[in-house]
Amino acid sequence: MSSPLSLGYSPCPNDTFIFYALTHGRIALPGIRISERLADVETLNQLALAGVLDLTKVSYHAFGHLRDEYLLLRSGGALGRGCGPLVVAPQALAMADLKGRRIAIPGRLTTANLLLQLYGEGFEELLILPFEQVMPAVLRGEAAAGVIIHESRFTFHQLGLHQVLDLGAWWEAETGLPIPLGGILARRELGPELIQQLEGALTASIDYAYAHPMEPRSYIKRHSQELADAVIDQHIDLYVNDFSRTLGPEGERAVTELLRRAEARGIIPTSPQSLFCN
Repeated sequence: MSSPLSLGYSPCPNDTFIFYALTHGRIALPGIRISERLADVETLNQLALAGVLDLTKVSYHAFGHLRDEYLLLRSGGALGRGCGPLVVAPQALAMADLKGRRIAIPGRLTTANLLLQLYGEGFEELLILPFEQVMPAVLRGEAAAGVIIHESRFTFHQLGLHQVLDLGAWWEAETGLPIPLGGILARRELGPELIQQLEGALTASIDYAYAHPMEPRSYIKRHSQELADAVIDQHIDLYVNDFSRTLGPEGERAVTELLRRAEARGIIPTSPQSLFCN
């Protein structure tokens, strides 16, 4: 292949853990060069909407808008239990107290915002910020509450914020399914043979990271918002799990149900395309 494949993923520890081997020559990919681009998840969502990236991590909310151009890989994503976005506020509140009030979110096309909208109506007054700016904005009083993701869920207590709702726990209680947060997409025009080769390489990259857990540590810390080893380990343990190697039947049901509910609410368009390569 003459030109490299563009690959987007976030600088969060779970993604740098997963993609380290793939982007550092530890996994054989004959004839394929990869050019990585690290950016926050909402930036990746927007780049995918613009058709800039061949492979990319995106929010499942964004995937709902991208199904005609991209399909979903079964490997490399973030899906699980006990790892959903949290609604936090400066004081103890109920969700009903937040109706009609401004809520800071980490991007319009994030799964965090999709879950907030699926939870109920009345949460449309939004302040859209990069994820690392949500908690500071809430503390400055620019929003009544914020929806936090990534490593923020490990640090909000230290800032004196209160948990209003665990949107992931709400989803699990509603559906009995794990919560799909972000998936890895491949452009459909790459073709099934190349896409399957890339998916196999991504699974091998995860296996390599588990077999050599300290090798990517300096790479992870160079990009992480939080540098404490304990926070990094918590982050990886929470977001990298068996579903990251392959979604499996339960993970696929979770993705399908999330998109079905979003379609039913008119939040994403319908699409006749299959979700997966095969």
